[in-house]
Amino acid sequence: MKSITFLDFEQPIKELYEQLETVKEIAEKGDVDVKKTITDIEKKIKETQKEIYSNLTPWQQVQVSRHPERPYTLAYIQNITDPNTFVEMHGDRTVKDDKAMVGGFAKLNGESIMFIGQQKGINTKMRQYRNFGMANPEGYRKALRLMKMAEKFNRPIVCFIDTPGAYPGLEAEERGQGEAIARNLFEMFKIKVPIICFIIGEGASGGALGIGIGDRVLMLENTWYSVISPENCSTILWRSWDQKELAAQSMKLTAKDMMEHGLIDGVVKEPIGGAHAHPEEIFATVKSVIVNSLKELKKLKSDKLIDQRIKKFTSMGVVEELN
Repeated sequence: MKSITFLDFEQPIKELYEQLETVKEIAEKGDVDVKKTITDIEKKIKETQKEIYSNLTPWQQVQVSRHPERPYTLAYIQNITDPNTFVEMHGDRTVKDDKAMVGGFAKLNGESIMFIGQQKGINTKMRQYRNFGMANPEGYRKALRLMKMAEKFNRPIVCFIDTPGAYPGLEAEERGQGEAIARNLFEMFKIKVPIICFIIGEGASGGALGIGIGDRVLMLENTWYSVISPENCSTILWRSWDQKELAAQSMKLTAKDMMEHGLIDGVVKEPIGGAHAHPEEIFATVKSVIVNSLKELKKLKSDKLIDQRIKKFTSMGVVEELN
């Protein structure tokens, strides 16, 4: 059977794939016409995927956002930009080059754009190399350096967010993790060029918010955005990870929840089965959304962009004044 990673709630889909492989093996070994059987099973797979993915719980959506075959930042950059135009830039000019944060110029339909995002790694060795997408302070300082460069050359910025959080290690705190993220928040409000922020996987805590201040903040359908992960929330409230599903439900962290609370600007639908099931489709969709968003944003002057950006974020939340 083709190597596919199935999540626990995808067991019915896995069983159908196994049936499909068995039928194909029978066809190869003997002179048996199984075309109709294969067609029926493939149809059943699509129907089952649609049924399951149309009724995902918040915790299941968190699981989908972490799927190991889900496209990461570099995959988006390489597949939505013009061929061989991405030039990755390195280093924060102070400490080192943080491999968990990537960025550089690339052309999209002939236009130069600064792309920035967290990169998790596609296998165990690369995940360690990328620190599982958890950036150190130098990663956020690199991101800000690249944003300032884009502003200097009047180029728009696209940020891909996919992180379990900023790196919580002692050395990160010693080098000013909190200050680095806070500095990015402060500076991104003042950037004079359009900024699009796209949550393509996990959007956890300040690690996500550190590159998340934009004129358009968008989420893929099966992603999440919250101050803390469901597991850590469960650990704090119940002293155990066992209540992570309840935590995910209560935290209102899905793209639908974020949209209902006015915390993002749009939800981008994923193919049936998730972005990992049909990456070519999600690449085309994301590219189209970015192109259309930039068309709208480039009509606005820089002072208008900044004013709208500030108003959008400062109007979030609820304030009650008591006499």
